[in-house]
Amino acid sequence: MPSDSVKSYLQLHLIVFIWGFTAILGRLISLDALPLVWFRMLFAVLFIYGYIRYKRIPIRIPKATLLKFLVAGLIIALHWFTFFRAIKVANVSITLACLSTGAFFASLIEPLFFGKKIVWYEIFFGLIVIAGLTIIFNVETQYVEGIVLALISAFLSASFAVINSKFVKTYEPTLISFYELAGGVLFFSISLLFTNSFSADFFQLSTSDLVYLLILSSVCTAYAFIASTAVMKYLSPYTVMLTINLEPIYGIILAYFIFKDKEQMAPLFYVGALIILATVIANGILKGYKKK
Repeated sequence: MPSDSVKSYLQLHLIVFIWGFTAILGRLISLDALPLVWFRMLFAVLFIYGYIRYKRIPIRIPKATLLKFLVAGLIIALHWFTFFRAIKVANVSITLACLSTGAFFASLIEPLFFGKKIVWYEIFFGLIVIAGLTIIFNVETQYVEGIVLALISAFLSASFAVINSKFVKTYEPTLISFYELAGGVLFFSISLLFTNSFSADFFQLSTSDLVYLLILSSVCTAYAFIASTAVMKYLSPYTVMLTINLEPIYGIILAYFIFKDKEQMAPLFYVGALIILATVIANGILKGYKKK
């Protein structure tokens, strides 16, 4: 029988594959980015709440902590909004290639947030990433809006990860996720109310959109979050971090085979994307080596 570590490693690859499939679902769902994210968060909150009830996890937290979780929820909601908006105005390949810059945004944000020293080799890697992005900008000029949105999404994702790294030391990860997603639903609901977007048409989902949204919120959000937390018991953070860097690769390959011509990019795009991905992985390897 495989050991817990081997099973966890295989499960981690499944989770990363699922995250890569998130972009595919975003492309398949016909909704605009805002209602797409609203429904995703709402359904995910319901799924996670059911899990909390099943596991009998205590749900009460201090009001000050609740406020922090809700604000963090706004950040993750804006990350998803810009992520899916980038997919709508560009495509999956552009979005995932640019999203992989999140690790370098995190390396710049973390010293400011925790007062740590800037790691200079990460600045060097960051310059290489900028070179990769420059290649993509130059060869895919028709997707400038999507590239900018994807970079904003990467920055928001990095900010959220840095903030959550503090929360997870004190609180149950499932509980954090529940309140943060609820916060995203709350803030986006206020936005939709003020713009009079809630109408009968808003809630009329096609069968395909409903199915994709349920998969997105249950498998790609609720399950993936809970499962990714569970594998941390058996795998080192270095292994987890390095494996997660494969998400854009899985997503770009999936998009190429599913959407075919719509995802075929200029050869230089793949050069730029490869530079970014290789740099992110090299950064992870160097970090792991230094920790050892």
